[in-house]
Amino acid sequence: MISKQEKKLLVKKYGKNEKDTGNAFVQVALLTHDIEKLKPHFQANPKDFHSRRGFLAKITQRKTLLAYLKKNDPETYLKCLEEFKLRK
Repeated sequence: MISKQEKKLLVKKYGKNEKDTGNAFVQVALLTHDIEKLKPHFQANPKDFHSRRGFLAKITQRKTLLAYLKKNDPETYLKCLEEFKLRK
């Protein structure tokens, strides 16, 4: 789970202003940060299937947002892939 301070910093860094939480780029940034924080937990606890379901939901949500960006704003999509080191 992402803390309020971390969320505020990420929104300020990737958004147009500090209240720009609805921007798809900001949402991808928040989800990517959350996913990266959860990866070590699943490497240490491979049988934690209950939490894995929520983890996979976050990955799917990020994938959906990336598909939206690819369709509507390809320039931001490519910037997103480069910034967060994601595969196509």
